[in-house]
Amino acid sequence: MSEPAPRHWSVQEFFAWQERQDERYELVGGVPVRLRLSARNVHDDIVVNLVVEFRTRLRGTPCRPFTGDGSVETLPGQIRRPDLGVDRGARDPNGLTAAEPRLVVEVLSPSTRDFDAFDRLEEYRTVASLAVILLVEPNAPEIALWRRDADRAWQRQLVAGLDQTIELPEFGMTLALADLYDGVAFPPRPRLVSGT
Repeated sequence: MSEPAPRHWSVQEFFAWQERQDERYELVGGVPVRLRLSARNVHDDIVVNLVVEFRTRLRGTPCRPFTGDGSVETLPGQIRRPDLGVDRGARDPNGLTAAEPRLVVEVLSPSTRDFDAFDRLEEYRTVASLAVILLVEPNAPEIALWRRDADRAWQRQLVAGLDQTIELPEFGMTLALADLYDGVAFPPRPRLVSGT
């Protein structure tokens, strides 16, 4: 005998339930999915650097950064929690989702790298208000920047090197990779060995 199909939760049911939980969850396909309990220090260091940079540079604008405690409804009834986001909508102090998310950032990690770089990216690309998506590599100074062009099609740019910057005219700012990776020690890159 097959098992019954899981009950699909509404966004309202999910958030009412989430408020009583000690851990963070996302709503995926109508079912709560627990997020990883802890992140490596390098992940946290990069997220803190991102929060500081965005909060400082967006002060006095209609945009406001939010952390992984906030959320974005990517598809109808689907809730995701990016590592960092920027909301341009009116902030409801009791709200649980970004009103008008304009940017999301995911810092890649070993356990979610492929999912973040493909599935989650595709979900974010469906959000009409999003203009920029950043996928941040923690093991090297490399950021994949996805931006909508004039025709609203997504274009990808890889920015690599601590001497590089990311131009974000959508927010009137430039981010230096050296600032985003401040205090981060990168693992040594594997060396190719000749077969002679």
